[in-house]
Order: sequence, then C-alpha cells, then structure tokens
Amino acid sequence: MAGVRRLELAEALQLGPGWRHACHALLYAPDPGLLFGRIPLRYAVLMQMRFDGRLGFPGGFVNLQDGSLEDGLNRELDEELGEAAAAFRVERADYRSSHAGSRPRIVAHFYAKRLTLEQLTAVEMAAPRARDHGLEVLGLVRVPLYTLRDGVGGLPAFLENTFIGNAREQLLEALQNLGLLEPGSVAGLKISAPP
Repeated sequence: MAGVRRLELAEALQLGPGWRHACHALLYAPDPGLLFGRIPLRYAVLMQMRFDGRLGFPGGFVNLQDGSLEDGLNRELDEELGEAAAAFRVERADYRSSHAGSRPRIVAHFYAKRLTLEQLTAVEMAAPRARDHGLEVLGLVRVPLYTLRDGVGGLPAFLENTFIGNAREQLLEALQNLGLLEPGSVAGLKISAPP
C-alpha cells in the first residue's frame, strides 16, 4: 500500500464508501517446547504462505454492510483455516492497529488472538482441509522466535522473506508489544530493512 499511515479505529470506520477494509489476525499460543532440547520456543505464532508467494496473516477483505469487522474476520478465518477456527472468536478486544494506504484505498486492521497450544495445533491440523487451502492459502508456518548462535538463523532469517503489505512490521510490533520475545531482543536482531 502506497502512502501508508496509522490511524485510530474510529477514524478508520468513518472513511467513506471508496475505502475497502481488510482484517488479519496473528494467532499465537504459549509453547513450553524446546528446540533440540535446549532452545526455548516460548510461543507458537502462525503466519501463512499466500497465493502470491508472500507471507501474511490469515484474514482478508470484509464488508461492513454484512456486520462488524470482527464478523468479517471470523468468516475469513473459517474459510482459510477450516473448522478449527470455530473453537475461538476474534473479538474487538483483540484489535491492535489500523493502517490506511491511499493507492489502493485500503484500510488494514490487525488483530492478535491468544489461543491455547491445543487450539493452535488444531488450526494447523485442520488448515489443509479448509475451503481456501491450495488456492488463496498455500500453507501455514510457525514463526521461529529464537536466534541461533550464528546470529542469523531463526527469526533474523525468517524476516528476510517477502511479506505482504506491512505484515512484517505488524509481526515485529506484536512480538514486542505482546511480550512474545525476550525483552530487548528485537533491538538486538541482525535484520535488514524491508525492501
């Protein structure tokens, strides 16, 4: 989105009929697991490989005439993630931010929903049977929230992928603000600026 600016939800909802609204959700769960028996996983965070080869979050365009942003987002999650998405509902309390771009005139609303590890695993298992699997969604991926000893492997390498819109920035902001990473670890990452 060209000319992206952050705005408050109330302001975003007042934009005229020439604007389209898209809602996406970061789904995460505490994960007590250890990689190789020694690297704490801390949390499982889901993203998806999209039809265009870019990483993004589950969700999509919503029509405010059909209900709330959250109604539209939950419908999109059902289509992209399958029946396991019925075990939870993204609510207004899960809202994080809105960003508007002038070309095209799209407002991207971002949510973060905490699940249990069992719920998140059920989403991963059900996703291949979802309506949009193999079409809009090519698969789910967990974000590695650790950095390997070389300083590159793990999250720094993951962030070198291509992301749709401002999904990379949404991810980093959510990881930091939700406390999903060790304090100060975002600042210490060896990552390049997005292209």
